Amino acid sequence: MCGTKNHGVNFRLSKRGQILTSHLRIMRLKEFVSPASPEARTSTVVRSMLPRSHPARSKALIFPDSVRPESMLPHRHRPLRVLFLHRDAIAIELCIKELEKGQFTVQSHFVSNLAQCTERLGSQPYDVVVAEHPNPTYEASQLLQLLLETAQGIPLILLTVSTGTEFTRELTDRDAFEFVEQEHIAQLPMAVRRILNERKLRAELDEAERALRHSQSLYRALVDNRCYGICRCDAEGKFLDVNQTLVSMLGYECKEELLAANRTSEIVLNLGQGKLLVGASPESARIEPIEIAWKRKNGTILKARLSGRDAFDEHGNFNGCEIIVVDVSDQRALEDQLRLQASSDSLTGLANHRQLFEVLHAEISRSKRTGREFSLLLLDLDGLKHINDQFGHLTGNQALCRLARIMADCCRSIDTAARHGGDEFAVILPETGSAAATLVAHRICDLLAKDAEVPILSVSVGVASYPQDADTIGVLLHAADGALYAMKGVQMNSNRYLRASASASTDLSPELIEFGSDRNTTPKG
Repeated sequence: MCGTKNHGVNFRLSKRGQILTSHLRIMRLKEFVSPASPEARTSTVVRSMLPRSHPARSKALIFPDSVRPESMLPHRHRPLRVLFLHRDAIAIELCIKELEKGQFTVQSHFVSNLAQCTERLGSQPYDVVVAEHPNPTYEASQLLQLLLETAQGIPLILLTVSTGTEFTRELTDRDAFEFVEQEHIAQLPMAVRRILNERKLRAELDEAERALRHSQSLYRALVDNRCYGICRCDAEGKFLDVNQTLVSMLGYECKEELLAANRTSEIVLNLGQGKLLVGASPESARIEPIEIAWKRKNGTILKARLSGRDAFDEHGNFNGCEIIVVDVSDQRALEDQLRLQASSDSLTGLANHRQLFEVLHAEISRSKRTGREFSLLLLDLDGLKHINDQFGHLTGNQALCRLARIMADCCRSIDTAARHGGDEFAVILPETGSAAATLVAHRICDLLAKDAEVPILSVSVGVASYPQDADTIGVLLHAADGALYAMKGVQMNSNRYLRASASASTDLSPELIEFGSDRNTTPKG
């Protein structure tokens, strides 16, 4: 490859450098179109770029607003730190004068050999290094290597006698230096501007490349993460691209199999509204997180949280979604388990004391709203202390579980069986009057008496109805509890039933009624 010679200056740039320099020249020319006045925008008078002997120097030279001379670039009076590697003080002085003519404020040092140059570069920063070439002190290859190591990325301009030597061609091929012939030393300011502009552009390009690599690394870290499924969908909800995590979440073997399945999802389309809000940019069209149930390849359900953004084309038209999928199946299962533990008795599996009161509140509210009654059964396992003392606490716990199983078997899906505490249990029977509640109590006692396990169990039951026997939770529990203990006082260990009368809330005088065999209906199991 060969360089291009222009008025004694040999500039050799790579294809990238040429493009960057061209873009810079366009930007610089635009920067110097002054908006101060129409006259300033249409023409500019420039004479300083012409040689003193040029006949047009004494005349006004008009430039259109699309062209501006390079002397107007923003290097005017800027400080320029130069390190001269030259043995001729006169040549150095000529260089400084030319740079000052070019509107540079020069701060310079000079050295005569590469050892001193290396020491100077290590002690303070420089904008450019101007070096003599050829230098008889060093071999060409040695000089090249030392210059490459010494320059440390600082722009280097070589003052040469001629640009046709083999050494110069070798440097040109490396695309690392600018050359100025000594007989055209007046072109040194232009070479300095060009090499500094190219250095700036190279630095900006390197920064952009670093930012791009960083962005790519972040993207790869997200796509390759095993916790997040990522997919792109078109405007019809069809998968365009997915990562391996989402493939595994949905139970497919490979990405191609999932894409071939052509799974169009209306749920995905409902993530966005399919249109860009007025005043909003496509970058800000975020999707609010939602949770959906996705069916896997094997038919099981994947509970997933979806978030992401709508995608729009350059005209603002909706053309799909970019979605991040998080598998929350285990999290939801754990939450359900914790919720169940918080509302159920750990021994019997029935509802606990807290759940019992929540259901009572709900039933009273529903009864007030619909005008329909409900009943409450309170049950007490007889002789639990005697069972614990005679057979041990393990057998006592088993006795409690035996009663709990029978209660659950006698309940409908809308009923609530609960352990009230210790050996006391309760059953809430929605839309059930006292007569029907009597039948449920009879069935529980009858099934418990027929249980063949040892020891034989019996239970005392008290019944109260809302709003017949009470108008609040406290009064309702008190009425049922009073009926239960009144029964215990009348006949211990007897499968008898006491119903709180309408006056139970005041005098708690329960009426003793023996169970009969004339039950007409049987509650659903």
